[in-house]
Amino acid sequence: MAGAACGLFVGAYVGSAIPVLTTQGFLVLMMALGAVGFYLGIDTPQLPFDEAHSAIDAAEFLSSAGTLCATLTALASVAVIVLRLDPHLAWTWLSLFGWVGGVAMQIVAGAKARMRK
Repeated sequence: MAGAACGLFVGAYVGSAIPVLTTQGFLVLMMALGAVGFYLGIDTPQLPFDEAHSAIDAAEFLSSAGTLCATLTALASVAVIVLRLDPHLAWTWLSLFGWVGGVAMQIVAGAKARMRK
């Protein structure tokens, strides 16, 4: 639910600034990607804690970085909506790409963690 809410906030902000993306389908897509990303990225299976696995776990790192990017972008989008700010269009595109990149990192991290044996 948190991922879907984040997707809704980012979609509402981006959709209000870019007329082509002002559709219900775009909002549903953003919510679905957010829900899948947060589901796969938040609860990744961990590696065993021993000497053989002492390096940084790529799946956990991607999950953490993706969660940070996605939630910070959602927070910025909520701030723009609530404070009725009018940032430059470049910030809108940066928000969209930051959120999509964060969710993509979460999806890849979740898939990678679930594929290892």
